[in-house]
Amino acid sequence: MPAPVRRKIIVLVLALGAALALVGVAYAGNAGFAPETPESPNADRINDSYKWISIFAILILVVVEGSLLWFIVRYRRRDRARTAEGPQVHGATRLEIIWTAIPVLILAAIAGFILYKLPGIEDVPAAKAEGGPLEIRVDAHQFYWQFTYPGGAISIDRLHVPVHRTVRIDIVSHDVDHSWWVPQLGGKFDAIPGQQTHTWFKAERTGSYRGRCGEFCGVFHAEMQAVVLAEPKADYDTWVNNTAAQELGRSEWEGVCAKCHGPQGQGGYGPAIANSAVLTSPQGLRTLLLNGQNRIAPVASYMPPVGRGWTNKQFSALEQYLKNNISKAPASGG
Repeated sequence: MPAPVRRKIIVLVLALGAALALVGVAYAGNAGFAPETPESPNADRINDSYKWISIFAILILVVVEGSLLWFIVRYRRRDRARTAEGPQVHGATRLEIIWTAIPVLILAAIAGFILYKLPGIEDVPAAKAEGGPLEIRVDAHQFYWQFTYPGGAISIDRLHVPVHRTVRIDIVSHDVDHSWWVPQLGGKFDAIPGQQTHTWFKAERTGSYRGRCGEFCGVFHAEMQAVVLAEPKADYDTWVNNTAAQELGRSEWEGVCAKCHGPQGQGGYGPAIANSAVLTSPQGLRTLLLNGQNRIAPVASYMPPVGRGWTNKQFSALEQYLKNNISKAPASGG
């Protein structure tokens, strides 16, 4: 194959490879370059920090790779013999000072900017004009999120908050390591057994924000998702004071049980349980939820202790929902 043709084929293959690589990027959010559009002041600062670092990363890539390509072309062998040596240069003090000083200045610029932004990412605002932050507890379980509000209201996988209100969330885990992550409202924060971490956000518009567990936590990790619902204060007050209690049993079934056992208990990843006598035995159900089942058995038959840390109100709400909507077994008093 003639050399010019071979070169054209190589260039064409490289161009096609680059085009295929960029297709996925083009279809990603924000062109695949930046994080999701921030909707909270701390997420804004994370986005700013990401872009600031990216400016230097892109600049370094262009300068280094551009210089490399220029050197390859400029100093190629051409007609010199293979054994011929190029000019030998020993020392270039000014150049060495420059390529030492520039990285130091770049790192200083990055560190200075990050240290300036970090307090606004990490520290919870006093929010005195709002009456202080709204404090919500987040309990991570395999494989769901539980939210406990001031006054004792509870929800599963769906976090209700008033829009334009600073929200502090205290994060704990009841089993293994998890990671709370709602990209539009801030960064990842680990949920570690035996420890409590916290973060905050302030939703700047009404709507829903999707979140997920950012750390592999077990076989059903993909189902550990969350939705933050930012709503007007009046709607939030109505939900937390009235609707939450009415929805508790259903949200526990859908968020805790149905993920494995199917929407009607007919089976899925886990076994069918609609006809199980355990569903109609309050004590048996509580024991199962608190202790789990088959903890030393193969993963496919293992049930984690999903009710660890539950209150009597939670158990009662689930028992009532199962009795009215799911269970097909005869009633049991045990």
